[in-house]
Amino acid sequence: MFDSFGIRPALGRVFTENDDLTPGAHAYAVLSYDYWERRFAKDPNVVGRIFRTGDEVFQIVGVAEGPFTGTEPGKVTDVFLPTMMMKNHAIVRSDYQWFLTFVQLNAGVSAPLVREKLRPVFRAFVEERAKVSPVTARRAQRLEMNRAAAGVSGLQRGYGTALLVLGALVNLVLLIACANVANLMTAQAMGRQREMALRVAIGAGRGRLVQLVVMECAWPACFAAGIGACFAGWAAPLVVGMIGTPDNAVRLILSADWRVLGFGVAMALGCTLLFGLAPALRASGVKPVSALKGGTPLSRARMMRLLIAAQVAFCVQVLLGTALFMATSGRLSRQETGFSSERLLALETVTPQLQRESMWNQVADRLRTVPGVEAVALCEWPLMTGGVWDGWISVNGAAPGPTASYFLSVSPEWRALMKIPLLEGRDLRTGDTLPGSALVNQAFARQYLDGGHPVGRWFEIVQNEGHRQRYQIVGLVGDARYRNMREPIQPTAYFPFQGAYRRATLLVRTASEDPKSTASALRLEVPQARPGFRVSNIQTQRALIEQHAVRERLLSILALFFGVVALSLAGVGLYGVLDYSVLQRRREIGIRMAIGAQASDIARRVVTDVLVVVLAGEIFGLALGISSVRFIEALLFEVKATDMGALALPTVAILAVALLAAVPAVIRAIRIDPVRMLRSE
Repeated sequence: MFDSFGIRPALGRVFTENDDLTPGAHAYAVLSYDYWERRFAKDPNVVGRIFRTGDEVFQIVGVAEGPFTGTEPGKVTDVFLPTMMMKNHAIVRSDYQWFLTFVQLNAGVSAPLVREKLRPVFRAFVEERAKVSPVTARRAQRLEMNRAAAGVSGLQRGYGTALLVLGALVNLVLLIACANVANLMTAQAMGRQREMALRVAIGAGRGRLVQLVVMECAWPACFAAGIGACFAGWAAPLVVGMIGTPDNAVRLILSADWRVLGFGVAMALGCTLLFGLAPALRASGVKPVSALKGGTPLSRARMMRLLIAAQVAFCVQVLLGTALFMATSGRLSRQETGFSSERLLALETVTPQLQRESMWNQVADRLRTVPGVEAVALCEWPLMTGGVWDGWISVNGAAPGPTASYFLSVSPEWRALMKIPLLEGRDLRTGDTLPGSALVNQAFARQYLDGGHPVGRWFEIVQNEGHRQRYQIVGLVGDARYRNMREPIQPTAYFPFQGAYRRATLLVRTASEDPKSTASALRLEVPQARPGFRVSNIQTQRALIEQHAVRERLLSILALFFGVVALSLAGVGLYGVLDYSVLQRRREIGIRMAIGAQASDIARRVVTDVLVVVLAGEIFGLALGISSVRFIEALLFEVKATDMGALALPTVAILAVALLAAVPAVIRAIRIDPVRMLRSE
């Protein structure tokens, strides 16, 4: 890998082909430069030192140069090990597939050609795997080839669509701002007709007038672009910080290189020229005679109304997306998990070598004596970590079902600690042996036992090479979420925590409302209970649940921000156009008041004019937004664009802003003195 990526050693050496030939025979390690700097303070004598992980020992042979920290953006790799040193010799197992393969193409060789040549090899691998797993689950797999320059990351897959949606929201806000600028410049041009007419009359050329108007528009645009760049530089790290967790922070390089700065400058100048040039040309094309006579061309008034309607339509789409993302985030946060996460800590614990369950029980017993601890249980890993042990179930010797079921090894105290209801039968006991007892959830009973009474029934797990492990159901428990909040609850079986483990999780329910307050004491207590046992990570169960709504929460926050910006821009645009409209119509309003029109009549007329345009924009925006929502369906959860709440937010918010923006214009209109106005005319 190092040679293919052109990565040279900053110290010592990196791996060569000879370091990756025989399973278990190359106990070497290469450190990342960042880890060498953080952990060893750039100690030049680190090469040759021993590096331990669990019960394995590696010799440090070098430090990789530069900022290279792995092939997965967002995650930092501190130590690189040869693939031949993987546990259980997974690299040479034909049934192991969790590898990323990097291919360096020769000059002139295209990626599609290589993909076509690899496809038969991949299909043969899939068919071989299908012999020990349900065919439908394996044949759905496909071969993907992507450019390696950006790395391969679950972060990209998880946030790719979200970033596209945020980009669309940004573009809509940009269009609102551009329409706003064009409208205000059109209003300014109409207000400066006499000034421009005088300039033309005394000899100013059209090019000079265009230059004047464009420059007046360009300076504020450049200033705003600078403010935006500073804000982006400050906000970007904050947004990235919201993606990860304190224990597993996401690290991304967000340097503002020449491409980013160039794109920003080009967008600012392009929008200025595109939306500022047309009003400038209109302003410079004034005819002195007609301009000095006064009056407002009807075509320009229509254009201003059209731009207002466009702003409203774009704003509706942004606010509709905001409403949908906020509703999705709220639904996920209120989703029932089927267990209690209150005051619950998960202590992920590792040992140098395999330890029997009796040793793990000693640690659990020791933690039960810590002040402030109410209950302790053991499991392989906590629920909602995203990990899973899955397999295929056979009942009465039948063929395995088409979908996998989930499994988890737990101690007898686990169900009560998690407060998952026992609906039928009994709990697991310390004396239960393997092969032997199992608890199953309601989804398991519905799918495999036709919803009947499961206690006393038998089932088998179909393992590799067709081996089957038999279990008897001793109890039925309530459904509980296993992996995440979006996935439907899967058939799940819980087995006794027996056998030998190198890593497991101690679940601790505390008396304190803040379980983190006892974390330090628990971390120190574990190695005292059994030497060699070490807590690698501590998280609250609530944090494990919340991490599955991070993307949706981030989307809702950013969408809300863009929604507020869009609404503010639309409000400013409405205020500017309405204020200018009253200024241009002051003679008409004065005449109406002179012949008996009441202030309420004038106010109603001003408000009606703006509401007609706003309602037209809202109708068009809602229609466009509802038809476009299919592009973001993958990001939504139990919400639809036609929900009344989603439709009410943009409708009510824009109407409220429109009425608020109309208040100053209405006040100005009803304060017009008809006598003074007619005398000035």
